[in-house]
Amino acid sequence: MVVGGGAVAGVAAVALGLVLTPGPNMLYLVSRTLTQGRRAGGMSLCGVAAGFALYAAAAAAGLSTVFALVPVLYTVLQVAGAGYLGWLAWQSLRPGAVSVFEPAPVAPAGAGRLFTMGLVTNLLNPKIAVLYVSLLPQFVDPARGSVAAQSLMLAGVQIAVALVVNAVIVLAAGTVARVLTGRPLWVRAQRWLMATVLAGLAVRLLTDRARPAG
Repeated sequence: MVVGGGAVAGVAAVALGLVLTPGPNMLYLVSRTLTQGRRAGGMSLCGVAAGFALYAAAAAAGLSTVFALVPVLYTVLQVAGAGYLGWLAWQSLRPGAVSVFEPAPVAPAGAGRLFTMGLVTNLLNPKIAVLYVSLLPQFVDPARGSVAAQSLMLAGVQIAVALVVNAVIVLAAGTVARVLTGRPLWVRAQRWLMATVLAGLAVRLLTDRARPAG
């Protein structure tokens, strides 16, 4: 086996923690599903999957090495990602903010646009960028063989976890939204939980001194 069981379990755990944290992907998929239905949410998820595939290809091509050789680029990513996560946290708590399951309606879009928007949303998601640039390389062991092959296998684990959880979110979005309707305390708790997790991730990004392994 090219990668160890510990590496697979570690990547799966990290992927699960990130995908369960409200962020750009979840916000977009829920908004699209509640506005246009599950089919639109599914097409958007296909775009998100394509974004994961592009990140996986970049990781296998040695993207982390670039950041290891030019640390300032990684620092910029950290600061920008932390700032974006902090902004998302504020958006969930600002006056007039709503729950992730009470998104503002989005304009209907065709299949092609749904796919493209899902792709772009994922590519611009700082959580995913940090995952592939900083975290994933830490589970790669050069002593076990091809670094590119290991990167692709571990990326496959992350993608599988993310797609399964996101698919469940798309299928359950309507049900959760109905449960939250008329329960302002539940909605407020969800907003505070979302803000707390996002702010925590932002702080962790700013205080993390690790660098991608070359």
